[in-house]
Amino acid sequence: MKENDPHFAPERIARELDWNLLRTFVVLAESHSVTDAAAQLRLKQPTVSTALKRLEDRIGRKLINRSPGHYALTEAGRLLYREAVEINGSVLRLSTLMREMTDDVRGHVRIAVASHVVSLLIDRALAQFHADHPQATLTIDVQSSSKAIAEVTAKRASFAICLVGDHNPGLEYRRVFREYFGLFCGPPHPLFGRDDLTIADLEGHSSVSFETDRLQDVLKPVTVMRAQAALVQKITGVSSHLEEVRRMIISGLGVGPLPMHVAARDLRDQLLWQVPPFEDLPPIDVYLVWSERATKNRAEQILLDALLEAIENTPIEERSYK
Repeated sequence: MKENDPHFAPERIARELDWNLLRTFVVLAESHSVTDAAAQLRLKQPTVSTALKRLEDRIGRKLINRSPGHYALTEAGRLLYREAVEINGSVLRLSTLMREMTDDVRGHVRIAVASHVVSLLIDRALAQFHADHPQATLTIDVQSSSKAIAEVTAKRASFAICLVGDHNPGLEYRRVFREYFGLFCGPPHPLFGRDDLTIADLEGHSSVSFETDRLQDVLKPVTVMRAQAALVQKITGVSSHLEEVRRMIISGLGVGPLPMHVAARDLRDQLLWQVPPFEDLPPIDVYLVWSERATKNRAEQILLDALLEAIENTPIEERSYK
């Protein structure tokens, strides 16, 4: 790029850049090849290649390195992708915002939620929101926590309720509740029903767990608990969905972690049996995550404000589930 070339002046780029090129580039960046992107866009491959060339010419940087067997974003491409995702999300929301300019609150709220979110605070906020604004609609997408946060970053979700590892400085975070994890087994397991268990009895038994149950991930405290129980390192079954981890535990695939308040009913119904440790269980925090930079429709803002108010007015002791 010629740094002083007026052809690449920021004002000229902002004035003349075709936003459709950015939309095409977002798909290209999330694809494995130009052919893959063309299929998603329902365009011919030469059309997509030409669009990429036009965007690279306008930006003045190579955005994707392509060669036989190789397809990867350049540094400039990664930077543009981060910005283009946000721009594309804003453009997509414009028509929705215009349609919702009525006296009644009729907006749509899309929440990305981790599968293990169980909270009376959230349930009550949703119930009150629907009672106050029956014309508003809601979608709840169950996803892994990392994907939920990615949806908020891309402005495809109004907000997320999930686990959080590293904090993105471009997003806002508020702890919704704290849950404590225990270890459980199911009826087919040899430890099921035993009242005399010590942590030594778990040694050598197989386990099941969550995909994020690794030392570098958000469930690190659960990983440490499993290690202290001397369960074998090999995990027999893994899932990002709590319901499937629960299914594998009940089916006897191995000892596995679950939030204590989520497992309470299954313990009463004798579908699950808690095994050691029984003290100093690891706490895991669940967060509300949103972007202040994302333009919100009225329904989104009202529900977000209601959740924040409920969090603010409820002591953490009442938002901790053991």
